[in-house]
Amino acid sequence: MRLSTFSIVACDLEAQEWGVAVQSKFLAVGAIVPWARAGVGAVATQSYANVSFGSRGLELMAGGLSAPEALEKLLAADEGRARRQVGLVDARGNPATFTGDECHDWAGGLTEQGYAAQGNILVSAATVEAMARTFQQAGGELADRLVAALAAGQAAGGDRRGKQSAAVLVVRPGGGYGGDNDRYLDLRVDDDPEPIERLKALVDLHHLFFKPPDPGEMVPVEGERAREVQLILRWAGYYDGPLSGEYDPETQRALRDLVGNENFEERFDEEQGLISRQVLDILRQKFGR
Repeated sequence: MRLSTFSIVACDLEAQEWGVAVQSKFLAVGAIVPWARAGVGAVATQSYANVSFGSRGLELMAGGLSAPEALEKLLAADEGRARRQVGLVDARGNPATFTGDECHDWAGGLTEQGYAAQGNILVSAATVEAMARTFQQAGGELADRLVAALAAGQAAGGDRRGKQSAAVLVVRPGGGYGGDNDRYLDLRVDDDPEPIERLKALVDLHHLFFKPPDPGEMVPVEGERAREVQLILRWAGYYDGPLSGEYDPETQRALRDLVGNENFEERFDEEQGLISRQVLDILRQKFGR
């Protein structure tokens, strides 16, 4: 089955992050194309995808081969290479991309230090060019830049068969939940009429739930703000005490319970009585009357 796809593999060596973002007119593309390992590199395998390119490419780079050297090894062992498309970036940011002669037009890729962008069955080369240009110019974390590149690629034409699924995978040492693995961010939109827009919303949610607060984001629960919090807690069914404006033990307990139920622990300092402005906005919208 043809995997009509555009993707970008990239790294942020300062943040020690490697990742892949991909969009396709194909169900659950995130289960096939993106592969990455912290300190090793990232791989996107697509167009009649040889999924072994993911694990084998990472093993080759883990063994000391550069991305171009690993790509050469992968292709040499694959009799179906004329139909394959693959992009790699290694631990040092060296990129490589390959588009077989039998990939369906438009098909091709671009590389610069730190990333490789590629696609097949595209409207035109403009999709890959837009991805490359936007990745170089975008700000934010690696995940933000990868998804921005996808959005630019789609705006420039994208997959000529349409849209269906998208995914972004970012790894970094100890970046997984609890610090026990490298899977910092692994988000997938398997079937949606606007998969990139939905993927961007999921990345924003990931930042909200797991990214440490920005400086100045945390504010004290006191005075009028404490009264508002008590009112929100009352509306939400966590508190039936007075609207005293005090961060007393009962308010503290109720707020801890609400924050825990909504998974906002990263943006609440119970001991200091501090809460994120962003979380307060969300609680207002969700429980306000």
